[in-house]
Amino acid sequence: MEEKIKRKLPTKIKLNMLMTPTMANFSGVNVHGGEILRLLDQVAYACATQYCQTYVVTLSSDMVLFKNPIKVGSLVTFKAKINYTGTTSMEVGIKVVSQDVKTKEKIHTNTCFFTMISVDENMNPKPVPKYEPISKKEKRRYKKAIKRRNFREKMKKKIK
Repeated sequence: MEEKIKRKLPTKIKLNMLMTPTMANFSGVNVHGGEILRLLDQVAYACATQYCQTYVVTLSSDMVLFKNPIKVGSLVTFKAKINYTGTTSMEVGIKVVSQDVKTKEKIHTNTCFFTMISVDENMNPKPVPKYEPISKKEKRRYKKAIKRRNFREKMKKKIK
């Protein structure tokens, strides 16, 4: 059994939000995808800035997969976790679960990865604390994050 090790810096956050009618798409039934993207960016920001204790900016969002719609009136949980850190960047993985407040049924609606850059007061990249995965799950996520990072780097070179 793995030891419970107390980290110096928090690596995860959890946010619960009620999806209100003002968040609806044109059907009025489901939450607009743009609203979810806005919230995902805010959650990634909160997780990253809490970890590195600096201001951060979004570099990219990867694999924002809308697996299931989120209905207006649902209670939505955003679970964010630092998966990897580079020199000035970090990957934040986010899982979104929607819960029907009446039936209590939960549905995994979204998964995505945001790359956030730590910056100083002049908006120059600033080093972040090194993330050390401890559990098997963290080590697995860390390895997958490195693969995603390498893929992004290859794609960036192809685009240039």
